[in-house]
Amino acid sequence: MLKGLVAALLARVLVGLGHPEGSPGSILLTLALVGGVASILGHVFTPWLRFRGGRGVATSLGVFLGIVPLPTLLAFALWGMLFALSKRVSVGSIGAALAYPFLVWALAGEESRTLVTVVTGAIAVLVLVRHIPNIKRILSGTEPPTMRARSPEGERS
Repeated sequence: MLKGLVAALLARVLVGLGHPEGSPGSILLTLALVGGVASILGHVFTPWLRFRGGRGVATSLGVFLGIVPLPTLLAFALWGMLFALSKRVSVGSIGAALAYPFLVWALAGEESRTLVTVVTGAIAVLVLVRHIPNIKRILSGTEPPTMRARSPEGERS
């Protein structure tokens, strides 16, 4: 998560250092999105793992926490509820990815709504595509829980 947050904020900081009088918000937003999306793509398609990295959920959380915090926190809360109910990280990730562009559209500022919604929609599609194996297991009933219930004696069942 931290690498996504740093990537999104670093572009803003660097531009701010070069332009102490301030830069237009649209330039800063665009730079934050470019840095953030690069971080997500670098995580998902890392060359060190033959371009087969992670699913991009935590990195996306960090990126968009730095850009549009309110819808991101609500999507994270949804992820937490779905995870708690299903005991499966993948269910939380899939549900949050599906809801996120709609949360952004509803809650992002007027000037950034369209651009950020398009970018978050594209990242949501990427996250969903990366979860296709999980979706197949969920539909077939074979997706294992991430957490198992504890027995009364404190041992995992």
